[in-house]
Amino acid sequence: MADHPTNGAAPLPAAGGQRRAVFVISLICAAQFVLQLDFSIVNVALPSIQRELGMPAAQLQWIVTGYALAFGSLLLAGGRLADLLGRRQVLAAGLALFAVASLACGLAQWPIMLIIGRIVQGAAGAMVSPAALSLLTTTNAEGTARNRALAIWQATTAAGATAGIVAGGLLTQYLGWRAVFLINPPIIAIMLALVPRLPAGKLSGSGGSVDVRGALLVTTGIAALIFGLSSGQQHGFTAPATLVALALAVLLTTGFVLAEKRSAAPMLPLSILAEPARRAAIAAMLLIGAILAGYVYFASLYMQKVLGFSPVATGLALVPSTVTVVLVSTLGTRRLLARFSIKAILLAGLALVGAGQLWLAQITAGASYPAAVLPGLVLTAAGVGLALPAASIAITNRVQPSQQGLAGALFTTSQQTGAAVGLAILATAAAAATDGHGSLVDGYRLSFLIATGLAVLAAIIVALQLSSKSHRVEPRDRQAGPGGPPLPPPAPAQLGKS
Repeated sequence: MADHPTNGAAPLPAAGGQRRAVFVISLICAAQFVLQLDFSIVNVALPSIQRELGMPAAQLQWIVTGYALAFGSLLLAGGRLADLLGRRQVLAAGLALFAVASLACGLAQWPIMLIIGRIVQGAAGAMVSPAALSLLTTTNAEGTARNRALAIWQATTAAGATAGIVAGGLLTQYLGWRAVFLINPPIIAIMLALVPRLPAGKLSGSGGSVDVRGALLVTTGIAALIFGLSSGQQHGFTAPATLVALALAVLLTTGFVLAEKRSAAPMLPLSILAEPARRAAIAAMLLIGAILAGYVYFASLYMQKVLGFSPVATGLALVPSTVTVVLVSTLGTRRLLARFSIKAILLAGLALVGAGQLWLAQITAGASYPAAVLPGLVLTAAGVGLALPAASIAITNRVQPSQQGLAGALFTTSQQTGAAVGLAILATAAAAATDGHGSLVDGYRLSFLIATGLAVLAAIIVALQLSSKSHRVEPRDRQAGPGGPPLPPPAPAQLGKS
């Protein structure tokens, strides 16, 4: 199925095409930056919110959980809607809804108003993220152009997450907690004014209907899983609410798989998971998501509770890791992809992530930031800068244009689900180590040690599932001549298992 000429799926050799590609990448990455910024910016403001609105701790955690629950559970539905209704349209609708929800959060007078606003923010983010990523992949052909775009996307994601921690501390300290939400609408208004200049992202003849049953099953299944894990972390994994939620997640997920096999127009065509490279990359993303969520969480706690850092100082202490991710992703990984296979780069990235987590597992109560924390942060960040772009390429390459939104949603969903699962496991293990007459540091060390094991497990999966010939940058984004057709795509076997 061919794209509309207006959707930017084919690279343009003219200078105008290059400028357009830069504009598309810049605007799409700006949208991703805002999402990541808002995901982390609120954490520093939680104590101030609790004091002003008089929120009990049980309600307070829903400011974070409500966002994560809606975002993670609706990603697949958002990606499919982007494919069917048009990526630019879904992106614009999601941004507008995000701005309205941010305004409601910033003006909230009661806890329930703030929690509902955060849930709506998460739902809007689930529309924006897969639509933006699929616009990025369909605008840049497989090969050098797409690899560069995905590297910038990953760098933007890392920058937004860390900028949120720093900005959250500064805004809360000098302007109050409401500013962390009210900063969004004016930024999004500028983006919405530029969105009409994006390619439509709607495929010719790409009509179809949403698999409502499949969407409901997968959305409620993921929501039940995230809620169950969050409840287990807060109240224990033997609590009735936790057990019911996790059992419901298994039941709904099983029902979803069975329903998709019988559906004529499935929400998630199982053929998209047929390729070994894609399955391995998704599994790796689940495990990397778990490591990322845990190491930022526990490194932040260690710096504040053991080393005595302030929230702002903690955010600044994480800046070197963000800079490392940005530099490795944008300057290193895309060049390495021209010379080495995805398998080699993923394995190198996972090795660095494992080394970084192992370094952090050696922390002590009397250690210092430069010696105990910084090297582990930088090693982990360098590995992330290699692994995430490589995994995103493996997941989105060789996907039909009509399913690029779904592929983008798979990438983000695996990372978000992995983060929820990983944080629940690592936090539970750390709490158990501390409760067993250990210190806080004992719990943190155990969490980093488990994360090291997760990196090793991810490396084993990649080593077994990906061929050593797994995708290298192909000259697919070159033209046969001025105005000529693109060269044919490389053989499908290059991404698969030999």
